[in-house]
Amino acid sequence: MKKRTMILTAVFTAAVLTVGSSYLPDTGVIKEKLVQTVSADTKNAKDTEEDDVLTQATIMYQQYNYDEAIKLLKNQDDFTKNKDYMDLAAKCQIAKKSLVEYPLEQITHVFFHTLIEDTSRAFDGDAKSGNYNQVMTTVSEFNKIIQIMYDKGYVLVSPHDMATVNKDGTMSRGKIMVPEGKIPFVLSQDDVSYYHYMDGDGCASKLVLDENGDVKTEYVEADGSVSVGDYDLVPLLDSFIKEHPDFSYHGRKGILAMTGYNGVLGYRTDIAYKTKEDLQDDQKKFLEDNPDFDYDQDVKDATKVADAMKAEGWEFASHTWGHMNATERSAEDLQTDDKKWKSYVAPILGDTDMIIFAFGADIGDWEGYSSDNPKFEYYKKAGYDYFCNVDSSQYFVQITDQYFRQGRRNLDGYRMYYNPEMLSDLFDVSEVWDSSRPTPVPPM
Repeated sequence: MKKRTMILTAVFTAAVLTVGSSYLPDTGVIKEKLVQTVSADTKNAKDTEEDDVLTQATIMYQQYNYDEAIKLLKNQDDFTKNKDYMDLAAKCQIAKKSLVEYPLEQITHVFFHTLIEDTSRAFDGDAKSGNYNQVMTTVSEFNKIIQIMYDKGYVLVSPHDMATVNKDGTMSRGKIMVPEGKIPFVLSQDDVSYYHYMDGDGCASKLVLDENGDVKTEYVEADGSVSVGDYDLVPLLDSFIKEHPDFSYHGRKGILAMTGYNGVLGYRTDIAYKTKEDLQDDQKKFLEDNPDFDYDQDVKDATKVADAMKAEGWEFASHTWGHMNATERSAEDLQTDDKKWKSYVAPILGDTDMIIFAFGADIGDWEGYSSDNPKFEYYKKAGYDYFCNVDSSQYFVQITDQYFRQGRRNLDGYRMYYNPEMLSDLFDVSEVWDSSRPTPVPPM
């Protein structure tokens, strides 16, 4: 009602300004213009609403989420009178019949670290160059890998599609239904905190929201100027899925495995930056170089970015607060570390039921977890049901009534250089290898 009143007032004022006060006695023309304007406004609003519904339903259709698309369309009051709605619902019904159930134990999980944008700065011969060469992937390589996997029929899914948690805390197998020829896979990225040690080495510096509210990366150029764009995995994958929505199953993106000791997403959100206690040297230097640093604002900004990411299908997992080796550390150490994650990371990223072990260091052997494993018992009671390690085999999936467990494959310089044949199901390394990488890649 308020919007219509504003429209009527605007039209009346425009009429007065156009024809002058001498025309006021003849209100017929003004009434006609008012009716035409209100009618046009109503029609435009209806058309916009219809376009929004069709856009949403079409994306659901493209992402194999046929039931939700049909539900959305049938919930519209004019469904039976709208040919576009009816046609799309019919297409969903037909496509749904062609779906096949994919074997959960044959779903692979690949992961990356922070991507390298400028190889000349990352591989400049300093002490960090070898580590970057081992465990990181370049933007060029990532773009080629994703394109090739898309062309092969790979489709992004989540561990939450593969197994579900019941009300009593037990787990049940999920069901993934895709068209014949599509290949579900899981993707994750480790350590998206943009650690201090990476400053000036040709990688993005933080995740930010651009003027359109889209998640992008901030990148500090070699000359010190700052650019905003697609300089790391998150915005690159977002942009790719906008162009290729069928690369995502039901809107899934990837999982970010997050530590907390340097903050998250490039924001210095750990409590040490506020208390200024127990600071590492690089944290001290950061605070010295940024005397106007506002801890509370960084927490707010990071939370906004995380919320925007979750709304677009991204998920977060614990990578332990301090990047701990869970195999070597005691259950008590892991408990202390997890409490820090829950205190200083979860309020920003949200609670998670997934832990992706740093270093790939698991809390049990390949046979699985048992009730007499104190590390598993702690994590289970702490709310974790999904566990991921690092495993070089094509598939490693365990689904029990107590937990989900999956191995991850590193798509980095080390694996591509030393074991290219182990990635042949995904891509041909010779087609993606960045020639600016120094060789040989240092061994682990």
